[in-house]
Amino acid sequence: MVPFAGWEMPVQYKGIGDEHKAVRTQVGVFDISHMGQFIVSGRGAEAFLNRTLTHDISKLAPGQGQYTLLLHAGGGVIDDLIAYRTSEREYFLVVNASKISEDLQHLEKQVREDEDVQIVNASSLLAGLAVQGPKSAEIFRQVFGDSAPYPAHNTIAIAGTEEGILWLCGTGYTGEDGFEFFMPESRSEAWFRKIADAVIAAGGQVCGLGSRDTLRLEMGYPLNGNDLSRMRTPLQAGLGFFVGLEKGDFIGRDALLKQKAEGLPDKLTAFRMTGTAPPPRPHYPVFWKGEQVSEISSGTLSPSLGYGIGMAYLPIEASKPGTPIEIEIRGRAYPAETCKKPFYRPSTT
Repeated sequence: MVPFAGWEMPVQYKGIGDEHKAVRTQVGVFDISHMGQFIVSGRGAEAFLNRTLTHDISKLAPGQGQYTLLLHAGGGVIDDLIAYRTSEREYFLVVNASKISEDLQHLEKQVREDEDVQIVNASSLLAGLAVQGPKSAEIFRQVFGDSAPYPAHNTIAIAGTEEGILWLCGTGYTGEDGFEFFMPESRSEAWFRKIADAVIAAGGQVCGLGSRDTLRLEMGYPLNGNDLSRMRTPLQAGLGFFVGLEKGDFIGRDALLKQKAEGLPDKLTAFRMTGTAPPPRPHYPVFWKGEQVSEISSGTLSPSLGYGIGMAYLPIEASKPGTPIEIEIRGRAYPAETCKKPFYRPSTT
């Protein structure tokens, strides 16, 4: 167990390797109760979120969701999040645990006096679980019944049960098939035990932060605070697909347009170790042509591939796949090369 954003979080239960393998081959369940949840509603909710988030929220029909980002005026990333449209005038946002207060303050400052927009921080009222892996649909049917529709990718459904309202989401952070759902905090232990029993019976594992990190990194998914920060833009992070520059004005748009016109100073780049080496870790120095040009933002030993992988912000000239670089680990240089993302492609995608 480790402290994280005011929570005591499990790093591992049986072991990172076993939990990682379970998600890739069977199924795993993660406690994601530390994540934050905001409910944004009102006649002006769509226009408000389109002004404060990067993706075009107007493209969402009720029941749909999208990955998007919250930026400051300089274009740097405050947070990355999932926005779901639950009705014509209501949205459900899932934000990072360490950013709940900062996100809420930022959003509240953007509400204009004449706007019909209400923001409710439901983070302390809700708990969440993520079920991930090839057997996720099987677990869903066991727990919710054959008549309940399995959540499609990037969708949300609100279900009323005897144990309270559930938000059922077709999203995840592993690259595998799966779903997430949020429930009243008072019922979280009962739901966790029910899901965990079903997962273990199906040959799966209860999973902690360690395997969550190795799974997301194999997919090249960024981690806020490591790969995303206020100092760099979504364009530098390779997330331009989630930025609707054509939708009109939003916070940070002018800075992004300027950066796009002038050219990126660096780019979040994937790399893999090419020889026998200890696992690459965050903050290890990265060298190119004999000079240190960066440090690792995320790095680990890939349980699926058997070699070290990572990401770092590299000069554009060094970001082309196949470029040789070196990683300094405990004072010694080890060979690596840049590569395309994802590192690993699940059979279900």
